[in-house]
Amino acid sequence: MTHHRLAPYSPRLILGVESSCDETSLAVLEDGVKIRASLVSSQAELHKKYGGVVPELACRKHLQVLNPLYEECLSQAGVSPGELEAVAVTCGPGLIGAVLLGVAFAKTLALVLDRPLIGVNHLEGHLASVFLQEPELEPPLVCLLVSGGHTLLVHLPTWEGLEVLGSTRDDAAGEAFDKVARLLGLGYPGGPLVDRLSRSGRRDALDLPRPMRDRGYEFSFSGLKTAVLVERKSHPEVSVEDVCASFQAAVVEVLATKLLRAAREKGVSTIAVAGGVACNSELRLELARQASELGLRLVVPSPSLCTDNAAMIARAGWEAARLGWRSTLELEARANLPLSFRRSPWA
Repeated sequence: MTHHRLAPYSPRLILGVESSCDETSLAVLEDGVKIRASLVSSQAELHKKYGGVVPELACRKHLQVLNPLYEECLSQAGVSPGELEAVAVTCGPGLIGAVLLGVAFAKTLALVLDRPLIGVNHLEGHLASVFLQEPELEPPLVCLLVSGGHTLLVHLPTWEGLEVLGSTRDDAAGEAFDKVARLLGLGYPGGPLVDRLSRSGRRDALDLPRPMRDRGYEFSFSGLKTAVLVERKSHPEVSVEDVCASFQAAVVEVLATKLLRAAREKGVSTIAVAGGVACNSELRLELARQASELGLRLVVPSPSLCTDNAAMIARAGWEAARLGWRSTLELEARANLPLSFRRSPWA
């Protein structure tokens, strides 16, 4: 058993460690709300020429920057190692080698400093970013977690429960953005590029499907990506900007429709969106518009909290500590770590 429940406590200073994909990040969080330091070492330029993340290169880069980043993080936070009261680390899901490096680093720190170790699901970290953005926020709420590798809807009725309403059957939304950008020859990462070009394109230029929009809470974007390819070949005269705008409009409509339906059916007055795709400008505008019309409170973290970062991992770890959860030094790195219904999201 790698997790157990002890007496609840609130660590004043907690270190967060995030290395699940192509960004190495460390952060120091004070009292669960104040970010004393949050550093991110991005590998975007490293992987750009390959059109996607190369796992071996990602792992090598994590190994190179973890120790220097840790020293710089403590320096910026103005704290000594001995002042840290807990260490929270992403233990999955993600690239297994990358996650393993972060877990090994955090285990070593927890052992040397004799501090509690708290394993955090990366997706729980994204959920926690919502509460970093709005520290006074309390459940219940429904949150759309949408990133390059994940798309799912979760219902958080209380701090002690988390219900996954639906997830993607194939490509995540962010993955679909990257693949469409690749077939258009735009480069990597594709999401920001498609978003930017969409602003000068026509949203109705192509007749694209809205996959599973009116069916349940699961998602599927693989077929939409294929539809873009077919339409592009059938209508070569349509500009890249128009293709981007049409594709983005389809994705946003599906995401917004399902989130708002979930809010209505679960009877919540607060909705949230988190993860890298939450940076998308059209998604933010459309959710803000519809939330205003329906009288719902919308919470969207700032862009720096939407992309992978250790501050959100520290916040999730701090919340886990308040519920009494700890991890043992047998904590494992897992490439596939499901976010499923359980008594506590950190169990």
